[in-house]
This record gives sequence, C-alpha cells and structure tokens, in this order.
Amino acid sequence: MESGKTLAEIALQEAWEEAGLVGVLNPEPVGSYLYDKWGGTCHVTVYLMGVTGVSEEYPECMLREREWVTPMQALTRIKDAGLHAVLRRVLREDRIEVRA
Repeated sequence: MESGKTLAEIALQEAWEEAGLVGVLNPEPVGSYLYDKWGGTCHVTVYLMGVTGVSEEYPECMLREREWVTPMQALTRIKDAGLHAVLRRVLREDRIEVRA
C-alpha cells in the first residue's frame, strides 16, 4: 500500500489515473482478489464508485482506452478469474444497477 493512503484513497487515485474518472466510493469494499504482476503478487481491493466526473485528459489516457459497457458486458470481457468472481457476486447480490 502506498504510504499514508487508505485503500479507498488509492482506489480513487487509480480510477483517475487509469480512466479519468472521479466520484464517490461506497464505504465498504465489495471484494478482493489476487493477481501476479512483475514477478510478485498484487492484492486488489474492489470498491463500487458513483462517477461524478469524467475527463478526456488523464495520466494514462495515451496508454488506456476508456469504454462504457453494461455490467453484463464487462463480465464477458474480464479475463482475470478473481475480478470476474467479484463482479459476478456483486451482480448476483444486486449491489449495482444493471442496465440493458
């Protein structure tokens, strides 16, 4: 974890850096998962976020393409088994609104 930051603060920072999104997090995480990266294991804590702002310019805009999809479409695109399981559980528990 980054020094002096909470998991929620890091989640908001990542949303900004990777997708240009700002918003409000639900206070409790909805799950977590592990994945391997650069020879180590990363532990990711997942929060739901209500998006309040979207920017076309953000730190990783030249590296990443943002695309809005439904939660069900996201499930078909997620390759990481851990993240897939978290989203599947959230959808099953009706924690997020599913739009067609």
